[in-house]
Amino acid sequence: MAELRPSGAPGPTAPPAPGPSAPPAFASLFPPGLHAIYGECRRLYPDQPNPLQVTAIVKYWLGGPDPLDYVSMYRNVGSPSANIPEHWHYISFGLSDLYGDSRVHEFTGTDGPSGFGFELTFRLKRETGESAPPTWPAELMQGLARYVFQSENTFCSGDHVSWHSPLDNSESRIQHMLLTEDPQMQPVQTPFGVVTFLQIVGVCTEELHAAQQWNGQGILELLRTVPIAGGPWLITDMRRGETIFEIDPHLQQERVDKGIETDGSNLSGVSAKCAWDDLSRPPEDDEDSRSICIGTQPRRLSGKDTEQIRETLRRGLEINSKPVLPPINPQRQNGLTHDRAPSRKDSLESDSSTAIIPHELIRTRQLESVHLKFNQESGALIPLCLRGRLLHGRHFTYKSITGDMAITFVSTGVEGAFATEEHPYAAHGPWLQILLTEEFVEKMLEDLEDLTSPEEFKLPKEYSWPEKKLKVSILPDVVFDSPLH
Repeated sequence: MAELRPSGAPGPTAPPAPGPSAPPAFASLFPPGLHAIYGECRRLYPDQPNPLQVTAIVKYWLGGPDPLDYVSMYRNVGSPSANIPEHWHYISFGLSDLYGDSRVHEFTGTDGPSGFGFELTFRLKRETGESAPPTWPAELMQGLARYVFQSENTFCSGDHVSWHSPLDNSESRIQHMLLTEDPQMQPVQTPFGVVTFLQIVGVCTEELHAAQQWNGQGILELLRTVPIAGGPWLITDMRRGETIFEIDPHLQQERVDKGIETDGSNLSGVSAKCAWDDLSRPPEDDEDSRSICIGTQPRRLSGKDTEQIRETLRRGLEINSKPVLPPINPQRQNGLTHDRAPSRKDSLESDSSTAIIPHELIRTRQLESVHLKFNQESGALIPLCLRGRLLHGRHFTYKSITGDMAITFVSTGVEGAFATEEHPYAAHGPWLQILLTEEFVEKMLEDLEDLTSPEEFKLPKEYSWPEKKLKVSILPDVVFDSPLH
């Protein structure tokens, strides 16, 4: 639960927001991390010392459900001459360390990140006649913050979040999010470390898919060039009825398709409804260490395997030094998935382990024949996996949200893979790796072409390559939601 109040009104645990010139005695009583962020807000909005603020009634550190202590809401006049409309500017407080006393975040020094190292912002176009900011963006920000706290995975500029529902619960086409640096908020040095500000940008489904197939930064740059789709400050307009590709059809072919061909995709993995069967041996074999099979209880991933999969998705491939986030386990019907620009080394190796089961005691098995199973949404990403990742020498991982298993597709030359050209199907407990040659990838892309238009076929749908002893099935969600999985 949250309440709406002016930030200058005394709250149950926080005094009014001070400005940069607050008296020393008052500042000493005010949480230093909070004081530092308020200082940056006052720099931008000196005429709004007491903005409306959504605050958690019961703070997270007292057992409340909302990780963000506050979300402040400012009125930004924009700049008509620069195609920047008037809008509401939302700023979160709580992903960084506000207090420095370990009630929420562990103090790690002043040189590193404060808490998770960032706060969220959001810019919402102000509607004509609107005198107060809508409060739904605050709950949206709380939802993202809950994911960060629960998973301990941070966000980065260029990430995308699949929400699968209008952000304001209306009929809007804006149903997903990209993240980027806030164009006005500058990094803040607090007594507990540095805080940066990541802005949420609402996007349509087609724009999300383009970000998945190419990369988030590329789509953000396109949005900046289209005033009604965001403009220079990437302001979200929930009434926007057209995608950037409908506004300018040349953007898809001349920018996105060319970018995919040149750069590939930065998305290295997703949470998914998926499963795999080892067709090499009968399911009643007690020694079978394969993954999910209908009617069979899968073995759990060891701590080492889990860490390796997480590292797989953090490391990504050779573009820049930013790691790739692991997939998100949805906490709601609108599941979250997001990507991050990958790092310099494409590897499945991990430097650390939290294994409970000794990694060496789980043998790696070479399989002769496998059957892969995906729901429709996950199956639609297979062409992206093949074209945007494997043809660029990269890997792609599906991590099951309905069972403790994973499927990783790898190309030849990926470091640390236990699947090889000689044995292209290999399982380490419930983690399956499939190595596909470039020639076979091209063949699969031809055969799977209809996956790009999933509305045109009925489920279940099956694809088979007998000479490769590989079968892929696209199944209804209900199969994966059953207790057998």
